[in-house]
Amino acid sequence: MSASLLLAQALNGFQLGVLLFLLSAGLTLVLGIMNFVNLAHGSLFMMGAYFAAAAYGATQSFLLAGVAAIAGTLVLGVLLERVVLARLYERDHLYQVLGTFGAILVFNEVARYTWGQSPVFMNVPEALAGTIPLFGLAYPVYRLAIIAVGLVVGALLYLVIHRTRAGMLIRAGASDAQMLSALGVDTALVSGLVFAVGAALAGLAGLMAGPILTVQPGMGEPILILALVVLITGGIGSIRGAFYGALIVGIADTVGRAFLPGLLREVAERSFAQNAGPALASMLIYLLMAVVLAVRPAGLFPVKHG
Repeated sequence: MSASLLLAQALNGFQLGVLLFLLSAGLTLVLGIMNFVNLAHGSLFMMGAYFAAAAYGATQSFLLAGVAAIAGTLVLGVLLERVVLARLYERDHLYQVLGTFGAILVFNEVARYTWGQSPVFMNVPEALAGTIPLFGLAYPVYRLAIIAVGLVVGALLYLVIHRTRAGMLIRAGASDAQMLSALGVDTALVSGLVFAVGAALAGLAGLMAGPILTVQPGMGEPILILALVVLITGGIGSIRGAFYGALIVGIADTVGRAFLPGLLREVAERSFAQNAGPALASMLIYLLMAVVLAVRPAGLFPVKHG
């Protein structure tokens, strides 16, 4: 195991973690404040990637692709929340799961009907193509751009949540929504804004993932599962938990898949290692989540109420 390979996998894990944070930040706001189980969040990520790929293919402008992805998913999120999901706020979580699962099926069919069954590819923008020397390693510029965007978004979210009146209302809603409503705050408006911001963040994640993932129907489901692991590990409703949880999950998943099968071959028989190594690597983040829940049932960085 060389130091450069370890560094490359650590950076790839960090980049995956930042991408997961972009997706899970909006999801944790919706879960923490609205107490709403939104399984359609991954579909908004998929639609953001499709909007970006379509706009980039038509204009060859990554900036316009970003506008299309963020604005498109924001409008889509507002429509979804107002037309469908707002009717489920007072219902049991089971109804919310079923309702948003139905939305997943609808979004997948809409994507399949609009863009076809075949994958849609989006090239890395020319300005962000190529590699850059980093600690003796030629690392792709675009992956560094994903890291930079994620860190900037994380810093902005921290400032908004902890330094503005809007953030104060969001934190108050996460602690006690009924008390916030009794004080005269329009909690429905707060919830709608939070949902719209969460949808826009999913669109931003779709934009950044478009050039490195295959844009196709159903691409939102696998990454939604990773985002849910992030939320549970970091603590539901906590932006800080989503950030650190995403980094932990991203690095553990990437480094585990790269090195765990090889390490297992060093301590076990080759046939056993070949069969068990990839399976253990794919289960590593779930084992990690189970350990965290056993030690801290509310996650590593739970929201402090009261």
